[in-house]
Amino acid sequence: MTTAAIKGPPVTGYSLAFATPLAAFFVLFFLAPLLLLVVISFYATPELKSFGFGQYVKIATDGFTLPVLFDTLWLGVQTTLLCLVLGYALAWSYVRSPGAVQKVLMLAIVMPLLTSVVVRTFAWVVILGRQGIVNSVLMEFGWIDGPLKLLYTRAGLIVTLANVQLPLMALPLITALQKLDPNLEDASSALGASALRTFVKITLPLTLPGIVAGCLLTFAASITAFISQSLIGGGQMLFMPMYIYQQASSLQNWPFAAAISLVFLVAVMACVTVFNFLGRLSRGHVAA
Repeated sequence: MTTAAIKGPPVTGYSLAFATPLAAFFVLFFLAPLLLLVVISFYATPELKSFGFGQYVKIATDGFTLPVLFDTLWLGVQTTLLCLVLGYALAWSYVRSPGAVQKVLMLAIVMPLLTSVVVRTFAWVVILGRQGIVNSVLMEFGWIDGPLKLLYTRAGLIVTLANVQLPLMALPLITALQKLDPNLEDASSALGASALRTFVKITLPLTLPGIVAGCLLTFAASITAFISQSLIGGGQMLFMPMYIYQQASSLQNWPFAAAISLVFLVAVMACVTVFNFLGRLSRGHVAA
């Protein structure tokens, strides 16, 4: 019997019928709502009576929506940068710790993911409040005369978002650092390179895929963090999630809410595309 005669179907040659339930779920709960959002965005009035591009013209000319959009994206950049610094230090400590310490650190990293975002955000309300932990400690040591305004500030919001999203940054970085060959650092040290030069020339470039993945997750989660932005930012700051909620729920202006939602979606997808492009470049750099 020849090899061709006993050769059966490939292992991965499954029927496309197996993908039908997933495809139906995707169409029903993603594509259909998205298409409905697109249709609603082209209504010219809140009463949904006539079509036109009025909502998009309003976004481009009202002088308010685009600054809110750019401020939201800038908030994501600030949070991502802070998460990158903290997450890299945490991942570095994890990889270089003994096994018992690694278990404790991994528990500390993963545990917040098992806790509600609302609970974690309210904890920061307690920490940053005028009578909160930070102000109480500072006044106890006599470092300040009166409570500082930490809550409802941009700095407080960035710190809160960085804490909430830190696991999304730390986990990809831990994976990237664990894949590094320790002999590379030993060889660099043997050739006379300092620890800083070894980090800049070897460790950092080889962990770029993990950095890009962590930044992508953190950025996307930060700019859409409705609960954290609302509770910590309060009424002092306005970002796109709250702006969309106000237009849809409070003002009942569904066409405008749909339009700014789509503009926000396009902006986020553009940022994700940039991150993916950087990720491909980083993989090419590592392969080289």
